[in-house]
Amino acid sequence: MDRLSPTTLHRLPIGILKPDYDRARVATGIVHLGLGAFHRAHQAVYTDALLKEDPRWGILGVSLRSPETRNALAPQGGLYSVTASDGAGHQRRVIGALTGLAVAPEDPAGLLADLADPRVRIVSTTVTEKGYSHDPATGALRADDPDIRHDSANLGHPRSTLGFIVGGLRLRRQQGLPPFAVLACDNLPANGHTLRGLVIAFAALIDRDLAAWIEGEVRFPSTMVDRIVPATTDADRAEIGAALGLDDAWPVVSEPFSQWVIEDDFGGDRPAWDLSGAQFVRDVAPFELMKLRLLNGAHSTLAYLGYLMGCPTVAAAMAEPDLAGLVADMMREEVTPTLPALDGFDVATYHAALLQRFRNPALKHRTAQIAMDGTQKLPQRLLGTIRDRLARGLPITRLALAVAAWLRYVSGTDEQGQPIDLRDPLSQRLRALADEAGPVAHRLAPALLSLTPVFGNDLPKDSRFSSAVELALDRLFRNGTRATVEHIRQSAR
Repeated sequence: MDRLSPTTLHRLPIGILKPDYDRARVATGIVHLGLGAFHRAHQAVYTDALLKEDPRWGILGVSLRSPETRNALAPQGGLYSVTASDGAGHQRRVIGALTGLAVAPEDPAGLLADLADPRVRIVSTTVTEKGYSHDPATGALRADDPDIRHDSANLGHPRSTLGFIVGGLRLRRQQGLPPFAVLACDNLPANGHTLRGLVIAFAALIDRDLAAWIEGEVRFPSTMVDRIVPATTDADRAEIGAALGLDDAWPVVSEPFSQWVIEDDFGGDRPAWDLSGAQFVRDVAPFELMKLRLLNGAHSTLAYLGYLMGCPTVAAAMAEPDLAGLVADMMREEVTPTLPALDGFDVATYHAALLQRFRNPALKHRTAQIAMDGTQKLPQRLLGTIRDRLARGLPITRLALAVAAWLRYVSGTDEQGQPIDLRDPLSQRLRALADEAGPVAHRLAPALLSLTPVFGNDLPKDSRFSSAVELALDRLFRNGTRATVEHIRQSAR
């Protein structure tokens, strides 16, 4: 089968959308760090829809580690397909927004030069929570991170997200150019504010004058991003290739739903993303908190409990009545009361829509994929909600079970005695703690809860939290996940 490429675009079947603009006229206005599936299914799609009217906003896509995405898409001229699927069928389109592909470790100095291009006005990021070299419990820079130590001494050849951002800004300042805006698109609380603090803290390690210039001149708008994007499988590639009549080496699969809320604080020119469905607002925080706690918190709960119950996907987890009911109850009873009111926003309708999205049979979103990097995800997805409820003297029964499920997952073996492939930046430390404690709740819970980068200093000392988590973990070990979910769902009502 021939490859998807600029020369084969005309062969796509009727009904598959393709770029309706002259790609030769598209200039690079955005450098995106973290060229993964989510960016290609989300921000790049919003941008692609604008390029016919405003071709100044093409995207240089940068992989910070692996050359896989570049190697797959370069022979395709940067083209790739997005398939949005649900029970009603498929929507397919080919995206042409990528003007270039780069692999940062291959030419870090060249990437810095790209960041200093005056046509570039935005640098955006989807590097996952672990890509910001920070302490997820506090948001502070981890100055002992190996990449940060390297970059602070070698800013001309950086390795880290922060190193490239600060290195690019330093070049622009030296050349008398205005700074680019930095647009964080990861699931971090106050992601723009958080990234701003990290960039300034890192810059201060190198040059306090540079840090002061960044603090005064550079804008870091916050965003809320929402679209479920599972990892692409070989089966996806085969099915999509048959539908396109062309081989797409790295297509993206997603759900039809997509949302992007952006703080309108760029300090200069920016794409009219609102014309392609994004929403510009003065304050992203209420939208962000709602999404992190309801969608992401529920997702992680489904992932850990579902994985332990033997459910390979979120849809399979939602097919378990007690688990689906427990998650729905948690969203309604424990999470929603911690959220600020949004004028005109119907939370009950949002709950129902989330549950329906989780049930989407066309998305093979693997619980193991969502379960990755738990130390980076728990603080904003579950622990913030827990802190708010404890401050109000409210129970945390279901939320404590979700945390206990992560502890059970970290223990290393599933309920059939099979090893769990633990993928986390702190995996070695987690394994050491779990191996020393063993599968005993009163030893394992305090050992893992002692991780201050995750739980801070406050939660482990609060007996309401530590006792509830240890009790739930003991039930998981003694009775199994299925029986524990059923028991807690019934007793928490």
